[in-house]
Amino acid sequence: MTQRDAPALEIIGQGAIGRWIAERHTGPVRFIGRNQRLTRVPLIVEVAGHGGLAEYGERALAQGSDLIVASVGALADVALHDRIVAAAGPPGSGRGRLLLPAGALGGIDALAAAREGGLRRVVYTARKPAATLIEDAESSAETVLLDGTAREAALLFPKSSNVAATVALAGLGFDNTEVRVIADPAVNSNIHTIDAEGAFGSFSFWIEGRPLADNPRSSSLTAMSVLRAIRNLGSAIVV
Repeated sequence: MTQRDAPALEIIGQGAIGRWIAERHTGPVRFIGRNQRLTRVPLIVEVAGHGGLAEYGERALAQGSDLIVASVGALADVALHDRIVAAAGPPGSGRGRLLLPAGALGGIDALAAAREGGLRRVVYTARKPAATLIEDAESSAETVLLDGTAREAALLFPKSSNVAATVALAGLGFDNTEVRVIADPAVNSNIHTIDAEGAFGSFSFWIEGRPLADNPRSSSLTAMSVLRAIRNLGSAIVV
C-alpha cells in the first residue's frame, strides 16, 4: 500500500503503541486525546486503555467508522460490552465493525476456528514478572494471583487483561474460559500460554513477549498485530 493509497487513520491514545503504529502507517494519521472530536474516517484505532474505549467506542461505531480495539479487556464489563456491540453493524448497515486483533498472543485464529466445531475447554495462563503485579515483591517463589475465569481476570487486573479477554471472545466466552495469573520473580518478560481441547483435537500455544522499547509495559506484538489488522483492511490478499 502506497502513501497515496493508505486511508486516513485516527488513533485514540498517544502512548507507545499509538506512536509505533503512526510511524509505520503510510497514510495520514490524527491522534485523538480526551474530549476531542472524532471525524468520519473509515478506520479508527483504539490504543488508549479501557477508558478510551468507553469514551469513544460507541460514537466511532455509530458514525460508521470501523474500530480496531486493543483494550479488549474493557469488554468484560457487561454494560459496556452490550453498548459497544449494539453500536456496531455489518457492512452496509451504516455502522462500523468492531475489529479485535490477536494482540500479544498467537493461536487466536486456531481457537476461533475450533469454536465452530465443538470447543470444550480453554485454559489461558499468564506468567508475568512479580514486580509488575505485586508491589514490594520480595519472595523468590511464584505466586498464583488468580485461578478463575477470564471475566475475573479482566476485572481484577484491568491493566494486563487484554489477552485473557481476547482468548475469551475468540473461544468460550468470559465465564467459561479458565485463567491463571502467576507472578513469577524468576521471569523478566510476559509469558502467555493457551491450552485448548475439543472435537478438533487439542493444542497448546506458548509465547514469550517482549515490550516496546518506549514502554516496558506495552507489548511489541500487540502493536504489530494492530498494524497488521490495519494493513489487512486495505490489502487484496489477507492472511
